[in-house]
Amino acid sequence: MTTVLEQGNISIHTENIFPIIKKWLYSDHEIFIRELISNGVDAISKLNMLSRSGEYKGETSSEISIAVDKEAKTLSISDSGIGMTAEEIKKYINQVAFSSAEEFISKYKDESDQQIIGHFGLGFYSSFMVADRVDIDTLSWQEDARAVHWSCDGSTSFELSESDRTTRGTTITLYLNDDEQEYLEDARIKQLVKTYCDFLPVPISFDGEVINKQEAPWKKSPSDLTDEDYLNLYRYLYPYEEEPLLWVHLNTDYPFVVNGILYFPKLKPDVELNQGQIKLFCNQVFVSDNCEEVIPKFLTPLRGVIDSTDIPLNVSRSFLQADRTVRRISDYVAKKVGDRLKEQYRDDIEKYISIWQDLGTFVKFGSLNDDKFKKQVQKYVIFRSTADLAKADEPKVSVEVDTQAEGDDAWSDVSEKKAVDANGNSYTTIQEYLDRNKEKHENRVYYATDEVSQATYIGLLKSQDIEVLFMDSFIDTHFVSFLEQEYSDVKFSRVDADLDDTLIDDDKSDDIVDGTTNKTRGEQVKSVFEKALNRPQVTIRTEALKGDSTAPPAMVLLPEELRRMQEMSAFIQQQSVQFPEAHTLLVNTAHPLIKNVANLDQGIVQADGSPSPSSQLANLICEQVYDLALMAQKGFDADGMKAFTERSTSLLTKLTER
Repeated sequence: MTTVLEQGNISIHTENIFPIIKKWLYSDHEIFIRELISNGVDAISKLNMLSRSGEYKGETSSEISIAVDKEAKTLSISDSGIGMTAEEIKKYINQVAFSSAEEFISKYKDESDQQIIGHFGLGFYSSFMVADRVDIDTLSWQEDARAVHWSCDGSTSFELSESDRTTRGTTITLYLNDDEQEYLEDARIKQLVKTYCDFLPVPISFDGEVINKQEAPWKKSPSDLTDEDYLNLYRYLYPYEEEPLLWVHLNTDYPFVVNGILYFPKLKPDVELNQGQIKLFCNQVFVSDNCEEVIPKFLTPLRGVIDSTDIPLNVSRSFLQADRTVRRISDYVAKKVGDRLKEQYRDDIEKYISIWQDLGTFVKFGSLNDDKFKKQVQKYVIFRSTADLAKADEPKVSVEVDTQAEGDDAWSDVSEKKAVDANGNSYTTIQEYLDRNKEKHENRVYYATDEVSQATYIGLLKSQDIEVLFMDSFIDTHFVSFLEQEYSDVKFSRVDADLDDTLIDDDKSDDIVDGTTNKTRGEQVKSVFEKALNRPQVTIRTEALKGDSTAPPAMVLLPEELRRMQEMSAFIQQQSVQFPEAHTLLVNTAHPLIKNVANLDQGIVQADGSPSPSSQLANLICEQVYDLALMAQKGFDADGMKAFTERSTSLLTKLTER
């Protein structure tokens, strides 16, 4: 016969506490399994500590077991931990948690979006979100302890009685209500354990099978992990992602405790830089996919795990409370990421270059958003270059030797290395570019944003030995403006913005070609194109370009400031950038085609006053030259493509007739 030790009411005044818990926590009801398993692991850890200290001399075993009874509609979670006495149940179950719950509810009763579980020791009471009745069956580790049974039906009434339990530990049995029968399904139980408790250091068994991994690699020393260990964790956490670029291991216990592994993933051009996927853990228990308060904004695209007991969580454990410790942890994470980038640059410049296309987005985004991080990595921001550094006599990348504070990894002396990738492409920093080109064009940087469409411009500059940097990442539009702030005396010019003086052949620009009118070649060509195009908004500029066959017959130039204003306006209005109607067509008077066009236009006007066939042909060629120049800047719409195709056919026909 069971002896009832006590019956009574939990000493609170709020009679409807459980309906309030259920209402406020319904969206988070599945966390009950996390809370109950976490409590069981804590009980096992406490027993192990007592055993190590010699206070407990009996056997220890570490296991959490889960059982369901579909007929009885019960879910049970058992541990082999420290157990509880009747007095401990009264203290920890009846008094501490409920008194705190009442205090919390009285404070926040008008704020229906508040969360309760996890802040005031209420983890156990999350079980009442899914159960009409909860029983506790427990036997304490203490000698001569009596097993006890506690039962509560979701009201403030409870019953505490003797139990016939003979094994140390605790079993929590939930009598699930009709709306929560999903927690009797095997797949649902396994899914929740994998989500919340996969890395807890205690085996969790269900249906005779251990269903959690148990080992948390981020809790180990980096020296105990191989590259494959790091990769396996990434593959497990993100099974549909490509392999990560590199990773950084966080491991500190002063002035706060933080463990973790953060990965740099490969990025897609449409990546959402504000969408975080770092998993937050507390003592190896999953808390949230939201880590935004713990890491700087610019690191949100990273993947991985951060585990800390020093991050203050609010009542649901799912939302962080920003305070000084969180800010210090955030600074620590940013510094460790910066250190890892410097380490990679120092130790393996070839790999650094090979992953730069993706890695650079992090570095640039971080530099734009965090001044401390910018200063830490600014010497390691590189750009692909048209310079052939592989054949250069002197090394082009110097690695600075840093003296770190005691306790950090000391930097050893590093020899200089050339920044060239496996395909022979060269990479350089802005400062190295400026130093290398000081005599050619001091304090000026030429850059390209699209190697294909801007190939003509790039080729022209290369033909005159002018170095071009590629800024073709989707973030570089903003990064160029940032660089101009950092290098305030440097002018950054896109290759299609203007021409360097060294590209113009002054000796040919002013040649007189018409003795009657004293017109120069440039004036003659300008007149021909203005008449043929008849576009007042297009400014015709004529120059004799160097480069012989590499120089095109014509180029469209977009002034740097005007183009940027349009890009900024489009960005603010969230519209696509429109090609400006007002632009410059630079016509190369030194090109044979342009010379021939000018000569064609000199044909005799026909008797009826209409243009001669040669003059008509000249007009067609001018329009064709203009369209070919436009192709390097923009695609045609349907009407534009139709006109270009028809004109091409007409032009070819006339040429074959001649």
